[in-house]
Amino acid sequence: MESAVPELSLADYTRWDLDTRDAFFRELLRGFQRYGFIILRDHPVPATLLDKAYDLSAAFFAQAEEVKCRYLGGPRGYTPFRTEHAKNRSAADLKEFWQIGPERTEAVDHIGGGGAAELSNIWPESPPGFRETFLQLFEALQATGQVILEALTPGLQLAADFFEPLVRDRNSVLRLLHYPPIAIDADADSVRSAAHEDINLITLLPAPRGSGLELLDRDGRWLPVATEGNNLIVDSGDMLAHMTNDVIPATTHRVVNPTSANVSRYSMPFFMHPNSDVVLSCLPSCVGTGAKYSNIRAGTFLEQRLREIGLIKTLV
Repeated sequence: MESAVPELSLADYTRWDLDTRDAFFRELLRGFQRYGFIILRDHPVPATLLDKAYDLSAAFFAQAEEVKCRYLGGPRGYTPFRTEHAKNRSAADLKEFWQIGPERTEAVDHIGGGGAAELSNIWPESPPGFRETFLQLFEALQATGQVILEALTPGLQLAADFFEPLVRDRNSVLRLLHYPPIAIDADADSVRSAAHEDINLITLLPAPRGSGLELLDRDGRWLPVATEGNNLIVDSGDMLAHMTNDVIPATTHRVVNPTSANVSRYSMPFFMHPNSDVVLSCLPSCVGTGAKYSNIRAGTFLEQRLREIGLIKTLV
Protein backbone atom coordinates (compact mmCIF):
# COMPACT_ATOMS: atom_id res chain seq x y z
CA MET A 1 0.00 0.00 0.00
CA GLU A 2 1.33 3.42 -0.93
CA SER A 3 2.16 5.68 1.97
CA ALA A 4 3.98 8.65 0.45
CA VAL A 5 2.95 11.56 -1.73
CA PRO A 6 4.42 11.04 -5.24
CA GLU A 7 7.33 13.21 -6.31
CA LEU A 8 7.44 14.40 -9.92
CA SER A 9 9.95 16.33 -11.99
CA LEU A 10 8.52 19.24 -13.93
CA ALA A 11 11.39 18.81 -16.38
CA ASP A 12 9.66 15.62 -17.58
CA TYR A 13 6.89 17.86 -18.87
CA THR A 14 8.81 20.88 -20.09
CA ARG A 15 11.48 19.09 -22.13
CA TRP A 16 8.94 17.96 -24.74
CA ASP A 17 9.94 14.29 -24.92
CA LEU A 18 6.63 12.59 -25.71
CA ASP A 19 7.17 9.52 -23.52
CA THR A 20 8.22 11.48 -20.45
CA ARG A 21 5.44 14.03 -20.99
CA ASP A 22 2.84 11.28 -21.20
CA ALA A 23 4.19 9.73 -18.01
CA PHE A 24 4.06 13.13 -16.28
CA PHE A 25 0.42 13.69 -17.37
CA ARG A 26 -0.60 10.32 -15.94
CA GLU A 27 1.32 10.61 -12.68
CA LEU A 28 0.13 14.16 -12.03
CA LEU A 29 -3.52 13.14 -12.43
CA ARG A 30 -3.01 9.95 -10.42
CA GLY A 31 -1.28 11.84 -7.62
CA PHE A 32 -4.10 14.37 -7.35
CA GLN A 33 -6.76 11.65 -7.46
CA ARG A 34 -5.03 9.39 -4.93
CA TYR A 35 -3.72 12.01 -2.51
CA GLY A 36 -4.79 15.46 -3.69
CA PHE A 37 -1.09 16.34 -3.35
CA ILE A 38 2.13 15.91 -5.31
CA ILE A 39 5.69 17.08 -4.69
CA LEU A 40 7.28 18.93 -7.60
CA ARG A 41 11.00 19.22 -8.18
CA ASP A 42 13.01 20.74 -11.04
CA HIS A 43 10.65 23.71 -11.28
CA PRO A 44 11.67 27.19 -12.50
CA VAL A 45 11.28 29.13 -9.21
CA PRO A 46 14.86 30.01 -8.17
CA ALA A 47 16.10 28.51 -4.90
CA THR A 48 17.80 31.80 -4.04
CA LEU A 49 14.48 33.62 -4.37
CA LEU A 50 12.71 31.14 -2.09
CA ASP A 51 15.44 31.37 0.54
CA LYS A 52 15.36 35.17 0.48
CA ALA A 53 11.56 35.19 0.70
CA TYR A 54 11.55 32.94 3.76
CA ASP A 55 14.21 35.10 5.43
CA LEU A 56 12.17 38.26 4.78
CA SER A 57 8.98 36.63 6.02
CA ALA A 58 10.64 35.65 9.31
CA ALA A 59 12.08 39.16 9.66
CA PHE A 60 8.67 40.76 9.18
CA PHE A 61 6.90 38.55 11.72
CA ALA A 62 9.69 39.11 14.27
CA GLN A 63 8.64 42.78 14.53
CA ALA A 64 6.52 44.07 17.40
CA GLU A 65 2.77 43.53 17.20
CA GLU A 66 2.06 47.26 17.08
CA VAL A 67 4.33 47.56 14.04
CA LYS A 68 2.66 44.68 12.20
CA CYS A 69 -0.81 46.02 13.00
CA ARG A 70 -0.04 49.22 11.08
CA TYR A 71 -0.68 47.11 7.99
CA LEU A 72 -4.05 45.56 8.76
CA GLY A 73 -5.78 45.15 5.43
CA GLY A 74 -8.26 42.26 5.33
CA PRO A 75 -7.55 40.43 2.05
CA ARG A 76 -4.21 42.23 1.68
CA GLY A 77 -1.54 42.99 4.23
CA TYR A 78 -1.45 41.70 7.80
CA THR A 79 -3.93 39.43 9.58
CA PRO A 80 -3.22 39.00 13.31
CA PHE A 81 -2.75 35.82 15.32
CA ARG A 82 -5.90 33.76 16.00
CA THR A 83 -8.09 35.51 13.39
CA GLU A 84 -8.86 32.71 10.93
CA HIS A 85 -10.57 29.43 11.73
CA ALA A 86 -11.42 26.37 9.65
CA LYS A 87 -14.87 25.96 8.13
CA ASN A 88 -17.42 24.68 10.70
CA ARG A 89 -14.96 25.20 13.56
CA SER A 90 -15.05 27.93 16.21
CA ALA A 91 -11.53 27.64 17.67
CA ALA A 92 -9.13 29.98 15.87
CA ASP A 93 -5.97 28.69 14.23
CA LEU A 94 -2.66 29.46 15.93
CA LYS A 95 -1.16 31.53 13.14
CA GLU A 96 -0.69 35.04 11.76
CA PHE A 97 -0.22 35.88 8.11
CA TRP A 98 0.37 38.44 5.37
CA GLN A 99 -1.36 38.33 1.97
CA ILE A 100 -0.18 39.58 -1.42
CA GLY A 101 -2.05 39.68 -4.71
CA PRO A 102 -1.13 40.92 -8.18
CA GLU A 103 0.05 44.49 -8.13
CA ARG A 104 -2.79 46.93 -8.89
CA THR A 105 -2.97 50.74 -8.89
CA GLU A 106 -6.58 51.10 -7.67
CA ALA A 107 -8.65 49.22 -5.10
CA VAL A 108 -12.27 48.11 -5.14
CA ASP A 109 -14.46 47.82 -2.07
CA HIS A 110 -15.71 44.27 -2.56
CA ILE A 111 -14.69 40.75 -3.52
CA GLY A 112 -17.55 39.01 -5.25
CA GLY A 113 -18.45 41.68 -7.81
CA GLY A 114 -15.36 43.34 -9.22
CA GLY A 115 -12.84 40.70 -8.20
CA ALA A 116 -10.15 40.33 -5.58
CA ALA A 117 -7.57 40.73 -8.33
CA GLU A 118 -8.35 44.46 -8.33
CA LEU A 119 -7.49 45.02 -4.67
CA SER A 120 -4.35 47.04 -4.00
CA ASN A 121 -1.46 45.48 -2.14
CA ILE A 122 -0.16 46.88 1.14
CA TRP A 123 3.61 47.04 1.65
CA PRO A 124 5.54 47.35 4.94
CA GLU A 125 8.35 49.82 5.48
CA SER A 126 10.58 47.02 6.72
CA PRO A 127 12.31 44.68 6.17
CA PRO A 128 14.08 46.15 3.11
CA GLY A 129 13.43 44.39 -0.19
CA PHE A 130 10.07 42.96 0.91
CA ARG A 131 7.96 44.34 -1.95
CA GLU A 132 10.40 43.54 -4.75
CA THR A 133 11.09 40.01 -3.53
CA PHE A 134 7.48 38.97 -3.07
CA LEU A 135 6.27 40.48 -6.34
CA GLN A 136 8.99 38.46 -8.07
CA LEU A 137 7.94 35.33 -6.19
CA PHE A 138 4.26 35.94 -7.01
CA GLU A 139 5.01 36.06 -10.74
CA ALA A 140 7.27 32.99 -10.63
CA LEU A 141 4.67 30.88 -8.81
CA GLN A 142 1.85 32.12 -11.07
CA ALA A 143 3.80 31.07 -14.15
CA THR A 144 4.63 27.68 -12.65
CA GLY A 145 1.00 27.14 -11.66
CA GLN A 146 -0.12 27.79 -15.22
CA VAL A 147 2.23 25.07 -16.45
CA ILE A 148 0.77 22.62 -13.92
CA LEU A 149 -2.79 23.45 -14.98
CA GLU A 150 -1.79 22.94 -18.61
CA ALA A 151 -0.34 19.55 -17.69
CA LEU A 152 -3.74 18.52 -16.29
CA THR A 153 -5.57 19.13 -19.57
CA PRO A 154 -4.82 15.80 -21.32
CA GLY A 155 -6.28 13.80 -18.45
CA LEU A 156 -9.39 15.99 -18.43
CA GLN A 157 -9.78 15.86 -22.23
CA LEU A 158 -9.31 19.61 -22.59
CA ALA A 159 -7.41 21.76 -25.04
CA ALA A 160 -3.91 22.54 -23.79
CA ASP A 161 -4.75 26.25 -23.43
CA PHE A 162 -8.11 25.71 -21.67
CA PHE A 163 -7.08 27.20 -18.31
CA GLU A 164 -5.11 30.14 -19.72
CA PRO A 165 -8.05 32.58 -20.15
CA LEU A 166 -9.53 31.41 -16.83
CA VAL A 167 -6.46 32.63 -14.90
CA ARG A 168 -5.52 35.61 -17.10
CA ASP A 169 -6.29 38.15 -14.34
CA ARG A 170 -3.64 36.52 -12.12
CA ASN A 171 -6.29 36.54 -9.40
CA SER A 172 -4.09 34.56 -7.01
CA VAL A 173 -3.00 35.12 -3.41
CA LEU A 174 0.45 34.59 -1.92
CA ARG A 175 0.13 34.07 1.83
CA LEU A 176 3.10 34.35 4.20
CA LEU A 177 2.33 32.30 7.30
CA HIS A 178 3.93 32.32 10.73
CA TYR A 179 3.01 29.74 13.34
CA PRO A 180 4.61 30.90 16.63
CA PRO A 181 5.75 28.46 19.31
CA ILE A 182 2.73 27.02 21.14
CA ALA A 183 2.02 28.91 24.36
CA ILE A 184 1.86 26.94 27.60
CA ASP A 185 -1.68 28.22 28.24
CA ALA A 186 -2.98 27.58 24.70
CA ASP A 187 -6.48 26.10 24.45
CA ALA A 188 -6.41 22.33 24.27
CA ASP A 189 -8.48 22.27 21.07
CA SER A 190 -6.51 24.98 19.25
CA VAL A 191 -4.08 23.86 16.56
CA ARG A 192 -1.78 25.60 14.15
CA SER A 193 -4.16 24.98 11.25
CA ALA A 194 -7.27 22.85 11.72
CA ALA A 195 -8.39 20.33 9.10
CA HIS A 196 -9.61 22.08 5.95
CA GLU A 197 -9.58 22.04 2.15
CA ASP A 198 -8.16 24.87 0.07
CA ILE A 199 -10.69 27.10 -1.70
CA ASN A 200 -8.92 27.65 -5.01
CA LEU A 201 -7.91 25.68 -8.13
CA ILE A 202 -4.46 24.55 -7.01
CA THR A 203 -2.03 25.59 -4.29
CA LEU A 204 1.74 25.77 -4.74
CA LEU A 205 3.62 25.60 -1.44
CA PRO A 206 7.40 26.06 -1.40
CA ALA A 207 8.84 23.52 1.04
CA PRO A 208 7.89 24.92 4.47
CA ARG A 209 10.42 25.88 7.10
CA GLY A 210 9.11 23.52 9.79
CA SER A 211 7.15 20.28 10.03
CA GLY A 212 3.50 19.56 10.80
CA LEU A 213 1.67 19.41 7.44
CA GLU A 214 -0.53 16.31 7.13
CA LEU A 215 -3.13 15.14 4.60
CA LEU A 216 -6.13 12.87 5.04
CA ASP A 217 -5.75 10.20 2.36
CA ARG A 218 -8.54 8.28 0.63
CA ASP A 219 -8.19 5.45 3.17
CA GLY A 220 -8.84 7.79 6.10
CA ARG A 221 -5.23 7.94 7.28
CA TRP A 222 -3.38 11.11 8.23
CA LEU A 223 -0.09 11.14 6.32
CA PRO A 224 2.77 13.62 6.82
CA VAL A 225 3.64 15.77 3.81
CA ALA A 226 7.24 16.90 3.78
CA THR A 227 9.99 17.59 1.30
CA GLU A 228 13.49 18.95 1.50
CA GLY A 229 15.24 21.76 -0.24
CA ASN A 230 13.22 24.04 -2.48
CA ASN A 231 10.69 21.61 -3.95
CA LEU A 232 7.05 22.66 -4.26
CA ILE A 233 4.16 20.86 -2.58
CA VAL A 234 1.14 21.16 -4.90
CA ASP A 235 -2.45 20.34 -3.94
CA SER A 236 -5.87 20.56 -5.57
CA GLY A 237 -8.58 22.81 -4.14
CA ASP A 238 -12.35 23.09 -3.93
CA MET A 239 -12.75 25.06 -7.16
CA LEU A 240 -10.97 22.38 -9.19
CA ALA A 241 -13.04 19.70 -7.45
CA HIS A 242 -16.18 21.67 -8.36
CA MET A 243 -15.18 21.88 -12.03
CA THR A 244 -14.11 18.22 -12.27
CA ASN A 245 -17.12 16.83 -10.38
CA ASP A 246 -14.67 15.39 -7.82
CA VAL A 247 -12.72 13.52 -10.49
CA ILE A 248 -9.93 15.53 -8.86
CA PRO A 249 -11.15 15.87 -5.26
CA ALA A 250 -10.01 18.51 -2.80
CA THR A 251 -8.06 16.87 0.01
CA THR A 252 -8.45 17.64 3.70
CA HIS A 253 -5.18 18.69 5.33
CA ARG A 254 -3.95 20.33 8.53
CA VAL A 255 -0.89 21.61 10.36
CA VAL A 256 -0.52 19.88 13.71
CA ASN A 257 1.11 21.30 16.82
CA PRO A 258 4.74 20.32 17.42
CA THR A 259 5.36 17.33 19.67
CA SER A 260 9.07 17.99 20.28
CA ALA A 261 10.85 21.18 19.21
CA ASN A 262 8.37 23.96 20.01
CA VAL A 263 9.65 26.55 17.54
CA SER A 264 8.19 28.83 14.90
CA ARG A 265 7.04 27.39 11.59
CA TYR A 266 6.95 29.38 8.34
CA SER A 267 5.20 28.60 5.07
CA MET A 268 4.28 30.48 1.87
CA PRO A 269 1.28 28.91 0.09
CA PHE A 270 0.35 30.38 -3.28
CA PHE A 271 -3.41 30.02 -3.81
CA MET A 272 -4.11 29.99 -7.54
CA HIS A 273 -7.58 31.37 -8.29
CA PRO A 274 -9.47 31.82 -11.56
CA ASN A 275 -10.78 35.23 -12.64
CA SER A 276 -13.65 36.31 -10.40
CA ASP A 277 -16.18 36.28 -13.26
CA VAL A 278 -15.35 32.70 -14.31
CA VAL A 279 -18.37 30.40 -13.91
CA LEU A 280 -17.36 27.20 -12.15
CA SER A 281 -19.24 24.51 -14.06
CA CYS A 282 -18.72 20.81 -14.60
CA LEU A 283 -16.28 19.92 -17.37
CA PRO A 284 -17.87 17.75 -20.11
CA SER A 285 -15.43 14.88 -19.54
CA CYS A 286 -16.32 14.77 -15.82
CA VAL A 287 -20.14 14.76 -15.92
CA GLY A 288 -20.46 11.00 -15.48
CA THR A 289 -23.95 10.23 -14.15
CA GLY A 290 -24.57 13.93 -13.47
CA ALA A 291 -23.00 17.11 -12.09
CA LYS A 292 -22.88 17.19 -8.28
CA TYR A 293 -22.56 20.96 -7.96
CA SER A 294 -24.52 23.94 -9.26
CA ASN A 295 -22.81 26.53 -11.45
CA ILE A 296 -21.39 29.45 -9.46
CA ARG A 297 -19.16 32.41 -10.19
CA ALA A 298 -15.67 32.07 -8.76
CA GLY A 299 -15.91 35.43 -6.99
CA THR A 300 -19.14 34.43 -5.27
CA PHE A 301 -17.67 31.06 -4.30
CA LEU A 302 -14.65 32.78 -2.75
CA GLU A 303 -16.78 35.27 -0.84
CA GLN A 304 -18.90 32.48 0.64
CA ARG A 305 -15.83 30.58 1.82
CA LEU A 306 -14.16 33.66 3.32
CA ARG A 307 -17.31 34.20 5.36
CA GLU A 308 -17.25 30.58 6.54
CA ILE A 309 -13.66 30.81 7.80
CA GLY A 310 -14.09 34.13 9.60
CA LEU A 311 -12.21 36.44 7.22
CA ILE A 312 -15.13 38.20 5.57
CA LYS A 313 -15.66 40.32 8.67
CA THR A 314 -12.28 41.96 8.04
CA LEU A 315 -13.54 43.24 4.70
CA VAL A 316 -16.53 45.31 5.87
